[in-house]
Amino acid sequence: MNLITSEAALRLPNTATDVLFFGVGDSALGKVLLARSAKGVCAILLGGDASELEADLARRFPEAILLANEVMVRDDLAKVARYAEKPSAGLDLTLDIRGTPLQRRIWQQICAIPVGRTMSYMQLARLINNAYPKVAARVVANACAANPIALAVPCHRVIRTDGELAGYRWGIERKRDLIEKEARIEKEALA
Repeated sequence: MNLITSEAALRLPNTATDVLFFGVGDSALGKVLLARSAKGVCAILLGGDASELEADLARRFPEAILLANEVMVRDDLAKVARYAEKPSAGLDLTLDIRGTPLQRRIWQQICAIPVGRTMSYMQLARLINNAYPKVAARVVANACAANPIALAVPCHRVIRTDGELAGYRWGIERKRDLIEKEARIEKEALA
């Protein structure tokens, strides 16, 4: 595993190209691991166990040097925790979104789904089809599953055509909780 301590980082050669600082905190959705590069937040991972989240980060960024540094990500972690509690507060983060051009296009479209609303995998596929012919709902679902930036790229807002909740990388209960919180915000805004 490529996790190193801050002390070991002082001995790194200057040729290191991708250094990610990360930290783990608590939120209304469980444990949150947030990682950032020099460009911005590149991972928000949700789960119940910090060591599992760290292993997931290492799998997602195998070439990066991962430095545990709570201080470097404290403000961003606090924003994520506030958002998990109250999505109406918004989530203002500078992002370093990494993925294939098609994944990035799908994630961009997902980011356009307003808080409190949902869209089906099929609807998203139709929107993307103009730029990428033959995109199917399965391709959208795969992009959602590959999304390393939970909440900031709100894949939880993507549902099945019949309105049912389907697989969410971070657990169906988290998806349900987020959708319900956001729906309450939408209702309050309309009242």
